[in-house]
Amino acid sequence: MMTRTLVTGAAGFIGSHLCDRLIADGHEVIAVDNFFTGSDGNIAHLTTSRRLRVVCHDVALPLRIDHIGAIYNLACPASPCHYQRDPVRTIKSNIMGALNMLDLARRTNATILQASTSEVYGDPVIHPQPESYRGNVNPIGPRACYDEGKRCAETLFFDYHRRHGTRIKVPRIFNTYGPRMSTNDGRVVSNFIVQALKGDDITIYGNGAQTRAFCYVDDTIDAFVLLMNTPVDVTGPVNIGNPHEVSVRELAECIVRMTGSHSRLVYVRLPADDPVQRCPDVSFARSILGWTPKVSLEDGLARTIDYFRKTLSVRPSRGEARPAPEPARQMSSPLLRATTPYSPPDEVPPRA
Repeated sequence: MMTRTLVTGAAGFIGSHLCDRLIADGHEVIAVDNFFTGSDGNIAHLTTSRRLRVVCHDVALPLRIDHIGAIYNLACPASPCHYQRDPVRTIKSNIMGALNMLDLARRTNATILQASTSEVYGDPVIHPQPESYRGNVNPIGPRACYDEGKRCAETLFFDYHRRHGTRIKVPRIFNTYGPRMSTNDGRVVSNFIVQALKGDDITIYGNGAQTRAFCYVDDTIDAFVLLMNTPVDVTGPVNIGNPHEVSVRELAECIVRMTGSHSRLVYVRLPADDPVQRCPDVSFARSILGWTPKVSLEDGLARTIDYFRKTLSVRPSRGEARPAPEPARQMSSPLLRATTPYSPPDEVPPRA
């Protein structure tokens, strides 16, 4: 069913792919982003569509938009280097963003999806991780602003569901990769590809024996859409990820081979609270959604390498790091001049 759909974090890596899918499916999309880490370039190709409206807004503040049928709440920095840069802001995005979007869903009677994360499991002692596992999270560590922020957001979603009957969907996203990842977002796939294409050393944290499971972005988006269309009593949480597990060292070796790079593998100190193993049990997703990942790691990496190869050809020369976009700089972009930024009312009614 076609509906007016709001996507927060719409200019981010996953959010922009979700906007692509929703518009292709005939939905009218309101794309909300404050462009703190999102890039207007990720959704610039959609601005010719009459089905897209861009709203420059921080979800930590209330948002008043009417006639919404569905909300996908993806707003939050997702890579460690970004969410640790301003941890208090990250917590606000997670908690205040969840509250504000839940209030909007309640006011408009919309179904709302919260993009949660495998980070709620912390450094797991159960492997692979089922949804019933409650996790092993350090609440005072450097990653806690994201881990605990997402855990609290899940709590808020289920409390609104129990108390107010809000229709919720909660996928827990495991490592997702693909085109439109930032060249400096600090995640392992993008780091390794960029380093390999530049001929730089491939930086591996720890000894590289830690494992991850990588899901191509198209498969993740498929799962989101399927979950949003399930009956109201299917709330989740539900793991969304590829159960094919590889070590970080194997990933690095694969990327070096696929890029034809001569980069060396170098090993540096493992960051605090970095998980030893991370792999989803997706049997629940398979049973309730009929979903399994379709894109193999090599096929997904080939598409992602091709994207970065083209992106780096127009990037600054080697050694010039491009910082994450700041809101003030992004607000003057042609994309936002060509659309209608949202201005909040002078007075916002208190929460009911």
